[in-house]
Amino acid sequence: MSLIAAERLSANPVEALRQLSRTAAEFDDLKRTKVAEARSAGASWDAIGEALGVTRQSAWALCSADIRARLAAAVAAADSDLSEDEALGIAVEEVRAVRRAR
Repeated sequence: MSLIAAERLSANPVEALRQLSRTAAEFDDLKRTKVAEARSAGASWDAIGEALGVTRQSAWALCSADIRARLAAAVAAADSDLSEDEALGIAVEEVRAVRRAR
């Protein structure tokens, strides 16, 4: 992990902003990964939201944004007639089916 200490930032303000932007993106990726791990371990959206200092809906939105982006990319790559919402609906139903099967 490469979180940047303030004293390690570039003296050039524009370069410092680039460094901070890269670090913020890394942090967001890490947070989404940990949310997914928490869900896989059985944590509720309430517990995840509380740990992040946000509502459960905001915690869910953090994770679902990544899922939506991956679904949109998959639909575009497949040149499918499915809309993003249709693809998301199918994915949600598949997840529900897997959870019911447990």
